[in-house]
Amino acid sequence: MDGTLLDFLAAEKAAIRTLLQNWVRECTDEAIARYSKINRRYWEKLENGELTKPEVLVGRFREFFETEGLDVTAAPAFNERYQVCLGDTIVFRDDSYEIVKSLHGRVKQYVVSNGTVLAQTKKLRLSGLGELMDGIFLSEELGAEKPNAAFFDQVFEAIEETDRKKILIVGDSLTSDIRGGNLAQIVTCWYNPNGQKADSTYRIDAQIQDLQEVIPLLSQSW
Repeated sequence: MDGTLLDFLAAEKAAIRTLLQNWVRECTDEAIARYSKINRRYWEKLENGELTKPEVLVGRFREFFETEGLDVTAAPAFNERYQVCLGDTIVFRDDSYEIVKSLHGRVKQYVVSNGTVLAQTKKLRLSGLGELMDGIFLSEELGAEKPNAAFFDQVFEAIEETDRKKILIVGDSLTSDIRGGNLAQIVTCWYNPNGQKADSTYRIDAQIQDLQEVIPLLSQSW
């Protein structure tokens, strides 16, 4: 979902700006950039098993508030409001809605996300993507986070396809999506619109810069 089908940074910026302006003070682009950097670091710790989801959700705001000279005791309540606001802004990546819609009924499509149930459920409803999906798998409900194999094992138990060579994961995160696909032994497609570099730690079977490029991949034999 985030960073692949939907522009997460746009939603993050809108939610942070709205809440800080209503909560404490005017929010600058520089402050949002500082928060985004902190947030990314916390999620990477989650993916590496260093932190739990609750520790990430509140801890990122505690650190951000501390760096901004704000009241850190407000972090838990701020996070609760943030989860609601995060789903308010819907910005599609590369006409993702039309792409998903065009594939509906032709291939099985599933959401696999570490995002919170509250935020992701709202995004799926407002974007219309939820109606087009054959299944939605959220880590909070599964009790395991990507890239852990336990997350994907539960996905495999729920879907009809058992041949893992016929399963393709498309995602923007190397540490979550691509690493998860590697651990799950499925085909990986890295959505990399900014042309970033990846080291040899990851097995990347395909790399795309526009989501339209995923369509020809679906007919390939891996």
